[in-house]
Amino acid sequence: MDRELKLTAELVPKTSWYNNMRKTVPPRKWDKIRRRTYAEYGHRCGVCGSKGRLNCHEIWHYDDHRHFQELKGFIALCDLCHHVKHIGFAGVLAARGKMDYESVIEHFVRVNDCDWKTFEEHRQEVFDRWSQRSQHQWEVGFGEYEKFKPE
Repeated sequence: MDRELKLTAELVPKTSWYNNMRKTVPPRKWDKIRRRTYAEYGHRCGVCGSKGRLNCHEIWHYDDHRHFQELKGFIALCDLCHHVKHIGFAGVLAARGKMDYESVIEHFVRVNDCDWKTFEEHRQEVFDRWSQRSQHQWEVGFGEYEKFKPE
Protein backbone atom coordinates (compact mmCIF):
# COMPACT_ATOMS: atom_id res chain seq x y z
CA MET A 1 0.00 0.00 0.00
CA ASP A 2 1.55 3.27 -1.14
CA ARG A 3 -0.29 5.72 1.07
CA GLU A 4 -0.90 6.05 4.79
CA LEU A 5 -4.47 5.28 5.79
CA LYS A 6 -6.18 7.17 8.60
CA LEU A 7 -8.45 4.21 9.40
CA THR A 8 -7.10 0.67 9.21
CA ALA A 9 -8.29 -2.83 10.03
CA GLU A 10 -6.46 -4.72 12.78
CA LEU A 11 -7.17 -8.42 13.15
CA VAL A 12 -6.16 -10.17 16.36
CA PRO A 13 -4.42 -13.51 15.70
CA LYS A 14 -6.86 -16.39 16.19
CA THR A 15 -4.53 -17.94 18.79
CA SER A 16 -4.78 -14.74 20.84
CA TRP A 17 -8.53 -14.10 20.77
CA TYR A 18 -9.92 -12.91 24.13
CA ASN A 19 -6.43 -12.09 25.48
CA ASN A 20 -7.33 -8.49 26.15
CA MET A 21 -7.66 -5.97 28.96
CA ARG A 22 -11.46 -5.88 28.83
CA LYS A 23 -11.63 -9.63 29.56
CA THR A 24 -8.82 -9.50 32.14
CA VAL A 25 -9.94 -6.77 34.55
CA PRO A 26 -13.13 -6.61 36.60
CA PRO A 27 -16.00 -4.72 34.90
CA ARG A 28 -15.63 -1.81 37.34
CA LYS A 29 -12.00 -1.25 36.33
CA TRP A 30 -12.83 -1.59 32.64
CA ASP A 31 -15.56 1.04 33.04
CA LYS A 32 -12.98 3.38 34.59
CA ILE A 33 -10.55 2.80 31.71
CA ARG A 34 -13.16 3.29 29.01
CA ARG A 35 -14.69 6.41 30.61
CA ARG A 36 -11.22 7.96 30.95
CA THR A 37 -10.50 7.12 27.29
CA TYR A 38 -13.76 8.70 26.10
CA ALA A 39 -12.96 11.87 28.10
CA GLU A 40 -9.42 12.00 26.65
CA TYR A 41 -10.95 12.05 23.16
CA GLY A 42 -13.56 14.68 24.05
CA HIS A 43 -16.32 12.08 23.75
CA ARG A 44 -15.67 11.85 19.99
CA CYS A 45 -14.29 9.12 17.78
CA GLY A 46 -10.49 9.30 17.77
CA VAL A 47 -10.39 8.56 14.03
CA CYS A 48 -13.35 10.22 12.29
CA GLY A 49 -14.39 12.67 15.02
CA SER A 50 -18.05 11.64 15.13
CA LYS A 51 -20.14 11.92 18.28
CA GLY A 52 -22.48 9.31 19.67
CA ARG A 53 -21.97 5.79 20.95
CA LEU A 54 -18.29 5.01 21.51
CA ASN A 55 -16.21 1.86 21.96
CA CYS A 56 -12.95 1.68 23.89
CA HIS A 57 -10.55 0.00 21.47
CA GLU A 58 -7.28 -1.51 22.66
CA ILE A 59 -4.16 -0.55 20.68
CA TRP A 60 -1.70 -3.46 20.38
CA HIS A 61 1.84 -3.72 19.04
CA TYR A 62 2.83 -7.08 17.56
CA ASP A 63 6.43 -8.30 17.50
CA ASP A 64 6.24 -10.85 14.70
CA HIS A 65 9.69 -12.29 15.46
CA ARG A 66 9.18 -12.95 19.18
CA HIS A 67 5.41 -13.56 18.87
CA PHE A 68 4.80 -11.02 21.62
CA GLN A 69 1.89 -8.61 21.65
CA GLU A 70 1.88 -5.62 23.97
CA LEU A 71 -0.93 -3.28 24.91
CA LYS A 72 0.10 0.26 24.00
CA GLY A 73 -3.05 2.21 24.84
CA PHE A 74 -6.67 2.86 24.09
CA ILE A 75 -8.67 4.92 21.60
CA ALA A 76 -12.32 5.94 21.53
CA LEU A 77 -13.98 4.71 18.32
CA CYS A 78 -17.47 5.14 16.87
CA ASP A 79 -19.28 1.93 15.91
CA LEU A 80 -18.31 2.14 12.23
CA CYS A 81 -14.61 2.80 12.89
CA HIS A 82 -14.67 -0.05 15.43
CA HIS A 83 -16.22 -2.39 12.86
CA VAL A 84 -13.46 -1.47 10.41
CA LYS A 85 -10.81 -2.27 13.05
CA HIS A 86 -12.48 -5.66 13.59
CA ILE A 87 -13.35 -6.24 9.93
CA GLY A 88 -13.33 -10.02 10.33
CA PHE A 89 -15.95 -9.91 13.07
CA ALA A 90 -17.93 -7.36 11.03
CA GLY A 91 -18.06 -9.95 8.24
CA VAL A 92 -19.36 -12.57 10.67
CA LEU A 93 -22.07 -10.20 11.93
CA ALA A 94 -23.04 -9.32 8.34
CA ALA A 95 -23.30 -13.01 7.41
CA ARG A 96 -25.72 -13.42 10.33
CA GLY A 97 -27.78 -10.48 9.08
CA LYS A 98 -26.85 -8.36 12.09
CA MET A 99 -25.12 -5.51 10.23
CA ASP A 100 -24.61 -3.95 6.84
CA TYR A 101 -21.05 -4.80 5.75
CA GLU A 102 -21.25 -2.39 2.82
CA SER A 103 -21.77 0.54 5.23
CA VAL A 104 -18.51 -0.43 6.96
CA ILE A 105 -16.65 -0.39 3.64
CA GLU A 106 -18.26 2.93 2.72
CA HIS A 107 -17.09 4.38 6.05
CA PHE A 108 -13.51 3.16 5.40
CA VAL A 109 -13.59 4.73 1.92
CA ARG A 110 -15.02 8.03 3.22
CA VAL A 111 -12.61 8.38 6.17
CA ASN A 112 -9.57 7.47 4.07
CA ASP A 113 -10.74 9.45 1.01
CA CYS A 114 -10.03 6.43 -1.19
CA ASP A 115 -11.82 3.96 -3.46
CA TRP A 116 -13.18 0.45 -2.93
CA LYS A 117 -10.11 -1.04 -4.61
CA THR A 118 -7.92 0.50 -1.88
CA PHE A 119 -10.21 -1.04 0.73
CA GLU A 120 -9.98 -4.46 -0.91
CA GLU A 121 -6.17 -4.29 -1.14
CA HIS A 122 -5.96 -3.28 2.53
CA ARG A 123 -8.42 -5.99 3.58
CA GLN A 124 -6.37 -8.61 1.73
CA GLU A 125 -3.11 -7.45 3.37
CA VAL A 126 -4.74 -7.53 6.81
CA PHE A 127 -6.17 -11.04 6.33
CA ASP A 128 -2.83 -12.32 4.97
CA ARG A 129 -1.06 -10.92 8.06
CA TRP A 130 -3.75 -12.43 10.30
CA SER A 131 -3.30 -15.83 8.66
CA GLN A 132 0.45 -15.74 9.27
CA ARG A 133 0.13 -14.50 12.86
CA SER A 134 -2.56 -17.07 13.67
CA GLN A 135 -0.05 -19.88 13.10
CA HIS A 136 1.76 -18.93 16.33
CA GLN A 137 1.00 -18.75 20.04
CA TRP A 138 1.38 -15.19 21.30
CA GLU A 139 2.71 -14.03 24.64
CA VAL A 140 0.63 -11.11 25.88
CA GLY A 141 2.01 -8.14 27.79
CA PHE A 142 -0.05 -5.32 29.21
CA GLY A 143 2.87 -2.89 29.53
CA GLU A 144 2.06 0.12 31.69
CA TYR A 145 -1.51 -1.18 32.05
CA GLU A 146 -0.38 -4.27 33.99
CA LYS A 147 -1.33 -2.36 37.17
CA PHE A 148 -5.01 -2.66 36.27
CA LYS A 149 -4.97 -6.46 36.30
CA PRO A 150 -6.18 -8.27 39.44
CA GLU A 151 -3.46 -9.74 41.60
